[in-house]
Amino acid sequence: MRCVWRVAIAVGVVLLPAAGQEPGYTFDRAQQFLKTYCQACHEGGSAVAGVRLDRFAAPASLRTEAHRWSRLAIRVRNGEMPPKGSPAPDLDAREAFTGWVEAALRREACAGGMTPGPAPIRRLNRDEYTATLRDLLDIHLDVGQSLPADGAGGEGFDNAAETLFLSPLHSEKYLEAARFAMDFAAKEYKSRARILIAAPGDGISPDQAARRILEAFLPRAFRRPVEASDLEPYMALFRAAREQDPAFEPAILFALRGALVSPLFLFRAEPPNSGSEARRLDQYALASRLSYFLWGSMPDELLFDIAAEGKLHEPAVVRAMAGRMLRNDKSLNFVQRFVEQWLRTRELTAGHEPDAQLFPEYVRDEELRSDIRLQPVLFLRELLMRDESLLHLIDSRYTIGTSNLAKFFGFEMPLNPGRRKQPQWVELPEGTNRGGLMGMPAVLTVSSYPYRTSPVLRGTWVMDAILGTPPPPPPADVPPLEEIAAGAPPKSVRERLTQHRANPVCASCHSRIDPIGFALENYDAIGRWRDEDGGKPVDNSGEMPDGRKFHGPDQLKTILMDHKDLFVRNLAAKMLGYALGRGLTLADSCTVDAIVAEVRENNYRAQSLIEAIVLSVPFQYQAGAARKE
Repeated sequence: MRCVWRVAIAVGVVLLPAAGQEPGYTFDRAQQFLKTYCQACHEGGSAVAGVRLDRFAAPASLRTEAHRWSRLAIRVRNGEMPPKGSPAPDLDAREAFTGWVEAALRREACAGGMTPGPAPIRRLNRDEYTATLRDLLDIHLDVGQSLPADGAGGEGFDNAAETLFLSPLHSEKYLEAARFAMDFAAKEYKSRARILIAAPGDGISPDQAARRILEAFLPRAFRRPVEASDLEPYMALFRAAREQDPAFEPAILFALRGALVSPLFLFRAEPPNSGSEARRLDQYALASRLSYFLWGSMPDELLFDIAAEGKLHEPAVVRAMAGRMLRNDKSLNFVQRFVEQWLRTRELTAGHEPDAQLFPEYVRDEELRSDIRLQPVLFLRELLMRDESLLHLIDSRYTIGTSNLAKFFGFEMPLNPGRRKQPQWVELPEGTNRGGLMGMPAVLTVSSYPYRTSPVLRGTWVMDAILGTPPPPPPADVPPLEEIAAGAPPKSVRERLTQHRANPVCASCHSRIDPIGFALENYDAIGRWRDEDGGKPVDNSGEMPDGRKFHGPDQLKTILMDHKDLFVRNLAAKMLGYALGRGLTLADSCTVDAIVAEVRENNYRAQSLIEAIVLSVPFQYQAGAARKE
């Protein structure tokens, strides 16, 4: 069940009056809201969709009808209820109600402490499939490139179980990929030596050689020990192939291809917990959770060995393994997949391209585009490798620099002379306005239109990606921002938004979104610094609904830094969802609380976030049959 547990938390504190946190907001006040705005449609036998208000009349309904309360709050916040033409609450009233619902549902969900939550079976996604074959066969090919693209789900990532179904097209492509990968591996010296560890001869029969190969291969392919009986289907494939052609190698390759299309290889499934209580994951399931979280691939030999010794339930060992895995080059795969989906910068290679006539230097320079796209990825990776503060993501004296980026920014960077084109961790000169994510052109570009900036897109991006509380979608009948007619006097984006906000329907949300975007207006649509827009000085001033005024990105980042735990909460929730491969539920909110507290206690160290996640109850434990959602 997707939930509203993060609704209005960050926005309520940073951008809105703290409606959802009002001490005086009670269950009775929520009931009055429902009677005022919902009773006309949801009373008696003719209640719309069969949803009657009496379901919500008792405090116990927050526990027994949690799903309906959650759906109700989402629809109210998004403006879907009350329906058009009915009396409607203003935005402050909506936020007060939904904030109260969110807080009340969290209290109920966490009353019994932290719980594991669901652990759905999921197919390896395209990147995981490619990386797993790379490590299993020791081949360096993009074997998964022919597979259908994976959609995003859960907390916004393509490793979410809910999107990783198996279609007939997948089945066909897996057969082709298995044949191609195994044939390639058999021709490569290193790969061949790793797989074909036995051959008939010198007293070894073909069956004995095949069994030795399968005994070594299947535990690695299936990521856990196998029983003797587990070998028999693949021995049967081997024997069936030899009936057609007695040659040993084609037959054993046929059997190995069979393993590569087995559900035990293609899916990440954990031994079921049929008991009623939560239990710790077994060692091999935990090893796979660690490796697919931090590497996007199968466990390596050391991780398998630690699992075989039964040590992966020891916190010190888990911390040591996580640190070792982060230092491995394979962790770049995790960081890139996480960052590009979290910040949406993956769109820079999937359809979002600035206008070639307005920004030819960006469109034509592939090396520059690559540096821009990788900057936030490598920045987070350096924070993890150096165990620096996560607050550098809000603002920092450091960044990732290259000679291309220095030229793009218009100032010198203290780059290593011998590798100026290679990404480096560098200290920024004073007054450059490039510290943190919001000074990086990748996020500034993806939150702009191809031909101009948009305070609305950028404000929404900050509220969503940084704070984790996207504003509600605009009503269907809201007109778009007026464009300037040919020959008309030029208007700045601010002037057009001022006109747009004259519509009362637009004003309530835009008063919260636009000030953030205005603070970033000195950056153009590809993230270059500018002092003028349309021949006029850039006005980077903003005012929050609570009256706080600010100018430019530095003062905006100061406001965000005052509420750093809100950013860390969103980052923790995103990364926990990524690590678990599912959307978070109300019951996960207390786990996120604990992770944020642990990170705060450790001065926001980057590795403390990883450690808190891999030691958390949802990561370490498996729900019992009675607790599955």
